Amino acid sequence: MSDTLVVLALLLVAVAATGAALTRDPARQAVVLALLGLTLTVLFPVLQAPDVALSQLGVGTAVPPLLILLAVRQVRRFRR
Repeated sequence: MSDTLVVLALLLVAVAATGAALTRDPARQAVVLALLGLTLTVLFPVLQAPDVALSQLGVGTAVPPLLILLAVRQVRRFRR
């Protein structure tokens, strides 16, 4: 059962990472990056690392997409 959960979580991470790499629009890429962070957050408790999962949830899931969206907003505002 445990091996099945690990494989399933790794597949989810691989799909989310592929989606992040193939997305062209920076705003959509930020959303997919947040989804990737959430899938990594799910993977870490499966691998028995709940402390890393909490760090990933706070730092990896919330902060980078927020910074990307703010940068995209500033670039679009600057172009006008």
